[in-house]
Amino acid sequence: MEAAPRSERVSPSRDVSEFLVELSIALHRHSMYPSGHPALVPAIESVTRRAERLLQDRLSIAFGVARRQLIIDGVTTDPEQPVLRRLADGLHRHHIGAVSIMRGVNTHELGEALVALSAEPDRDGPMGLKRVVSSWPHVKVHPLTFDGLALVGDAPIGAGGQDSEHASIGAELWIGLARAALASDGTADAPVSSEPSVVAKAIDERSGRAEAYDQVIVGYLTQIARELKTATGDTADELNRRTSRLIASLKPGTLRRLVAMGGDQGQREQFVLDATHNMAVDAVLEIVKASADASGQTISHGLVRMLTKLATHAERGSEHTRPRADVELREQVGRLLEDWRLEDPNPEAYGRVLEHLATSVQLDGPRPDWAVAAEDPLRLVQMSLEAGAFGPLADRAIDQAIDAGHLTGLLELVSAPPEGGQAGAEMILARLIRPENLRGFFTGERVDRAALDHLLPRLSVEGYEPLLEALGASPSRVVRRRLLDLLGRTPVDITPLVVARLADERWYVQRNMLMLLARSRHVPATFSAAVWTKHPDARVRSEALRLQLTLPHEHDAGVLASLTDRDPRIVHVGLTAIRDACPPPLVEYVIDVALASDVGEDSRLLAVNSLGRLRLDSVLEAFLQLSDGGRSLLGRLRLPPKTPVLVAVIRALSLTWSQDRRAAAVLAAAARSSDPELHEAVSP
Repeated sequence: MEAAPRSERVSPSRDVSEFLVELSIALHRHSMYPSGHPALVPAIESVTRRAERLLQDRLSIAFGVARRQLIIDGVTTDPEQPVLRRLADGLHRHHIGAVSIMRGVNTHELGEALVALSAEPDRDGPMGLKRVVSSWPHVKVHPLTFDGLALVGDAPIGAGGQDSEHASIGAELWIGLARAALASDGTADAPVSSEPSVVAKAIDERSGRAEAYDQVIVGYLTQIARELKTATGDTADELNRRTSRLIASLKPGTLRRLVAMGGDQGQREQFVLDATHNMAVDAVLEIVKASADASGQTISHGLVRMLTKLATHAERGSEHTRPRADVELREQVGRLLEDWRLEDPNPEAYGRVLEHLATSVQLDGPRPDWAVAAEDPLRLVQMSLEAGAFGPLADRAIDQAIDAGHLTGLLELVSAPPEGGQAGAEMILARLIRPENLRGFFTGERVDRAALDHLLPRLSVEGYEPLLEALGASPSRVVRRRLLDLLGRTPVDITPLVVARLADERWYVQRNMLMLLARSRHVPATFSAAVWTKHPDARVRSEALRLQLTLPHEHDAGVLASLTDRDPRIVHVGLTAIRDACPPPLVEYVIDVALASDVGEDSRLLAVNSLGRLRLDSVLEAFLQLSDGGRSLLGRLRLPPKTPVLVAVIRALSLTWSQDRRAAAVLAAAARSSDPELHEAVSP
């Protein structure tokens, strides 16, 4: 293959080149001298020292093998450099496609590997075809076998080409790439198709398993891009077509990994620039996106969509638009790469690309600005943010996006604005939190909770009015429930707005406002919920009493109101509030609950437990009544059927009234019972 001029060649680093030279010299000596010769040991030790020096900063040294050059760190060695060309030729004759040397390598391993590789392949057979499993844990050779490769199903590259030299180079490059991709660990008898999709599938399946394998593939792609930069005629067209189909068939992750293997950022940019000169536009787009990911750059979705649109025009546009779109796409990619820097994902050149794409005349003729914005207002807003420039066109696009209901899309754009777009993002947020726009986040049966969570901290107290209005007016219970949850978690003091809405006659509005107050940390010290504890609807009374129990100045009144309410569920709320310490003024009310037959078992149990430590005759009388199951034929006291309430009564009598004669009779009956739970209650 034709070498690039030395002035343009990107060479491996000095340390890498010196290591490869030492390796070539050591291998050459092993092929010249017999085993045990005094010149061999110093050569092995020199290679080992070079390798150890390189491996201080990396886990492995991996390089691919072409016929006359090596591929390492994403660049190729000079095919005219005799020492490195000799190393490449020797490994190539052994059918070795790549070599990996891992951290921890020693002279013994390297020596054995050099002895094996120094054998004459014509006499002893190529090492890559022997299926020999090496015993070197830190030195790996990756064989390639080419016997089964043939061009199947496609015309060979260069057929009918006008330039025989370029035809030969193009064919050699494609065959080399296909061989590297389809290589296996053994021989194959049947021909293997080098059709681009087959080659891409092979790369997808093997890429990432061995760094050396990826280096070989990257090396061939780099050389193909350089060849297409200058080649013309049928050969270049065929190579372009095959390479573009290959790149389009690769998985995105595979392409990103391969581009990342292609050296540093400058080398990746040069590869992209070379690819833009003559590769098909769809392949250019894929390579640009992969290079951006590998370089840590940010290409916005809006810019990608614009470039994709140009690529579509270049491929399938009218006769008038195709050549113009093709030139425009390649020009914009070149501009994009002018000022890429890792620390600045949105440099000046990037902004110029956005500005040019946003304002340039359309390919099929001039179109007014309003037509562009109307077609996709979000796209224009995004481009304005990225370019850091807002004007009448951007303002109109924002209004159109809001009118079209694209509120969530706008919020996504401004939630993490690009550098230089913060001022524009703040302006858009100020528009979104207007009352008339906020309503768009809870229409119909939908509430965009994520969006509202993002916006609520920015609202003033008055800004909550639309949400409270929707909480009262929305016919959807789902919307009301979700708004209630959102408003209950806001850090803003909206108590005045909530209290004002308690005058609403609708029961569910009053209930919801009481719930919000109960969750609020800003209830005024003078506020009283007593009015709503007498509401005819039990649901309102329940929320009012829950709120009242949280207010220190109304707690006792709330317990009394709960215990005297006609709804058993509200009674249970009051009992839960006093737990195991019944205040003396409430004893009679709690006794009534304990004796009531129309109250749930859970509430009666709470009542007994709250009375258990009180030494009052009225309490003892109630406990004796609850534990009286009549008399036996012999006149002994019997217990009623066991329930949780009875067990709690027995436990309370044992703890507080064990010395009382009447209580002792009940405890004796429990002790005679065969039920272990009653036995345990007697002697807790």
